[in-house]
Amino acid sequence: MRGLILITSYWLHIGAAAIWIGGIGFILFVAIPSARQIMGAEAGKLMGELSKRFTPLANYSIIFLAATGIVLTGFNKQFSGIGVSVNSWTFVLILKHILFIVMIVIHFYRGLVLTKKIGRASSDEKAALQKLSINLVKVNFSLGMLVLLLNGYLR
Repeated sequence: MRGLILITSYWLHIGAAAIWIGGIGFILFVAIPSARQIMGAEAGKLMGELSKRFTPLANYSIIFLAATGIVLTGFNKQFSGIGVSVNSWTFVLILKHILFIVMIVIHFYRGLVLTKKIGRASSDEKAALQKLSINLVKVNFSLGMLVLLLNGYLR
């Protein structure tokens, strides 16, 4: 039974990471440039619609990543706990979790706070807020890639 729980948890964990980080990469490197090239100033409408469809997938991915991460950490014998003496494996795991939490904060700040600010902003402020939003997506993508690198170390 333990083996089935671990296999299922790894599968869900990797799938959720692929959906969230892969989705961010698709939006940054495919959708935004293509929309700007074809639609110009109207690209924002398409990106808004893509965001509405991608955000629930990202939210579910975050839930699956957190839940399966807890299971996987609990089953791992290398985890020494959080205390005075932390081994290098545990240190990397803690760093990975801190970066994941930062990614969650950025994700929900963009979705719950920044989107509303952009909607209420004047045209002068809107461009700056949209640039901030894109930059935060880039930060999240970079953090996600770093988390994947740290995950490679942990394996």
